Amino acid sequence: MIEKAGSAKWMGDLKTGKGLVSTESAALKDQPYGFNTRFEDGAGTNPEELIGAAHASCFSMALSMILGESDFVPEEISTTAKIYMDKKDGGFAVVKSHLTVAGKVPGASEEDFMKAAEAAKENCPISKLLDCEITMTATFA
Repeated sequence: MIEKAGSAKWMGDLKTGKGLVSTESAALKDQPYGFNTRFEDGAGTNPEELIGAAHASCFSMALSMILGESDFVPEEISTTAKIYMDKKDGGFAVVKSHLTVAGKVPGASEEDFMKAAEAAKENCPISKLLDCEITMTATFA
């Protein structure tokens, strides 16, 4: 079993408090987050942005793996995951992740790419983790 960790520290109340988020690898170290970065336009990160980065990176790796199973080596896969949060059941919930992917895969057809992208959308570990609608726009070059 693989284990990876992230950590967060929070100081203060919800609206004026401040937090720091870090990853085990130190790729993120004491990055600020707070109410203003989540619900307003404050500087720093927020949980939804981090989920988007996790989903985009996981999906891209899964797509590369699936294409590789057909002996296609992607020159480039560029993915953005937009995370949507809305009021639900008396609170807030992540209700959707929309993947926008563009791929350049020598030797593959558009059909090959789209089939692999759909499989990656359904089967990457972060897609499996998210309990929300996952949509996708894919562009093959």
